[in-house]
Amino acid sequence: MKAYMVFDIGGTYIKYSVMNEAAEMFASGKVPTPQVGLESFLEEISEIVNGFKASFDIKGIALSSPGAVNTKTGIIGGASAIPYIHGVCMTDLIRERTRLPVTIENDANCAALAEGWIGTAKDTNYYICIVIGTGIGGSIVMNQSILRGANLHGGEFGYMILNDASGASGKKDLQSIWSLTASTRALVTEVETKKSLPTGTLTGEEVFHLAESKDVAAQESITQFYKKLAIGIYNLQYSLDPEKILIGGGISKRKEVIEGINAELSLLKDDTSTLTIEVEACQFDNDANLIGALFHYLKVHEPSIIS
Repeated sequence: MKAYMVFDIGGTYIKYSVMNEAAEMFASGKVPTPQVGLESFLEEISEIVNGFKASFDIKGIALSSPGAVNTKTGIIGGASAIPYIHGVCMTDLIRERTRLPVTIENDANCAALAEGWIGTAKDTNYYICIVIGTGIGGSIVMNQSILRGANLHGGEFGYMILNDASGASGKKDLQSIWSLTASTRALVTEVETKKSLPTGTLTGEEVFHLAESKDVAAQESITQFYKKLAIGIYNLQYSLDPEKILIGGGISKRKEVIEGINAELSLLKDDTSTLTIEVEACQFDNDANLIGALFHYLKVHEPSIIS
């Protein structure tokens, strides 16, 4: 059976799946990400691929990876929780081990591509995905292609400065950027501070549970969280003017989050700013990176399948 080996490289686990050209998964699993170095990582990937070759006609390998991925050279720039994957030609190294064609794409970009292929943004030519978690990242997609930018920073929405950026030393105050003012981590930190709790006491889910139980600190912080997100989204709509804006990350699965952001966006509409701006939740969750990595592979090696 013709199939593709797809990997989602994470700091804790490497997820994998054997998939066909329609993104149907025939076998899936995960293994701990090796912590001891590149050689162990390459051996793990090779063993998984070779283990499935007996049962499937594996045509190629698709990778989803953290970092500033150069899809043309196969080199992962930037930084991540897996230092040894950076600065080497990952596609060449895996190709040499497996004798199969290999593609690689950034994980956030993979998630966005999955949505445009068979998800919420299917049949949408121009959209952006905003992923909210520890920070805020995302992707800009036009005609099924990622807008990467001159420095591979296209979609790094979290770097936007939305507050007074002047710190006490005269340098930029990092707390002014969107990632550190409107991320899930920022929400949790704010509630922990208001309740005099040690850092790391709460999770995003627990903050929403507190709000549901009428905790005033949690309710007030969530209201401000929606406002801060709405302001950034408003700026993105007016600067990029996409057809759709999708929200990803674990928090996007809460219906009240999407409703809360949209309620705040509606308040920003006036006689001058007349656009109706609304967000939608991404369709895919844990499998998004795998689906998008497969799409990227097919686009590079078998474009007729997805055209």
